[in-house]
Amino acid sequence: MTIQEIYDLAIEMGINADPRGLIGVKKQLERAKKEYEELTEEKKKYFDKETLSNPYSDTRIFIGDPKKQVKKILAGIDSDAAEIFLADRLNQKGAGIDLVIGHHPIGISLAALHDVMDLLVDSAAQVGAPINVLHALMTEKQEYIKRRIHPSNHNQVVDAARLLNVPLMNLHTTWDNQGDKFMKDYLSKKSFDRVGEVVDYLMEIPEYQEATRGKNGPEIVSGSPSSRAGKVVAFFTGGTNPSKEFYIELSKAGIGTLVDMHIPEDALKELKNLHMNVINAGHMASDSIGANFFFDELEKKGIEIIPCSGLIRVKRKGNKS
Repeated sequence: MTIQEIYDLAIEMGINADPRGLIGVKKQLERAKKEYEELTEEKKKYFDKETLSNPYSDTRIFIGDPKKQVKKILAGIDSDAAEIFLADRLNQKGAGIDLVIGHHPIGISLAALHDVMDLLVDSAAQVGAPINVLHALMTEKQEYIKRRIHPSNHNQVVDAARLLNVPLMNLHTTWDNQGDKFMKDYLSKKSFDRVGEVVDYLMEIPEYQEATRGKNGPEIVSGSPSSRAGKVVAFFTGGTNPSKEFYIELSKAGIGTLVDMHIPEDALKELKNLHMNVINAGHMASDSIGANFFFDELEKKGIEIIPCSGLIRVKRKGNKS
């Protein structure tokens, strides 16, 4: 596969797993097209045309010829300068790495992270929270995230890859969508009486088993194993955590137990007061789930994956590579 084919597959898989459905994704792309067409010719020069075909602003190719053939990938949850230097050093020793893929946003993906956060509005509305309130709250959080990231040195990693000529891309929401769909489908297969039963069920997932061996597995951070579970939901996509007020709306919608990758302390404090159970499933392990579905597909096509930087590589059934 080429770099471009790998990237296109990631976007395709992300769309297929998107909680908004294909119709919701198409609406976003139509809005981007309309926004572009209404710009002056001068402003069109600065428009990110990638958004006309890719609905995920936090997923991009940064360095490398899109036509380059890829046989071996160094892949991690983060792709910082350390991973770029690692790939370069391994190649000096004959590793033959053709591409570095990270999950978390860098470069323009980080600068535009706030743009994907609206996805969580649609996802949360599906469990009964009012979409108008969710949208208003998310808009406030998006502006905050944009301001927080704006002064950061977000191109540092990209510059390192450019100088060392290391092909680089990051795949964020495309992977998170796959992890989100998996977890929602997984939890829907079983009913739960107590919160401890939810944790036990999560522990049947290999990524969480491995994370637990490293003392970083699923844990109950609000409630207890004997707490009544109520309605159990998971949110594994949407860029980054919403505001505490957003979480409060989820409680009002009748959610009894929230399964999340991680949760901010201010939100956790509010949810404890509201007696909502919260399970921190674990960040690296949860991110690895979506990544693994993608890498299973690449390995079927003969590409070798070298995991690093927090990626817990698990091959699922049907992958015979």
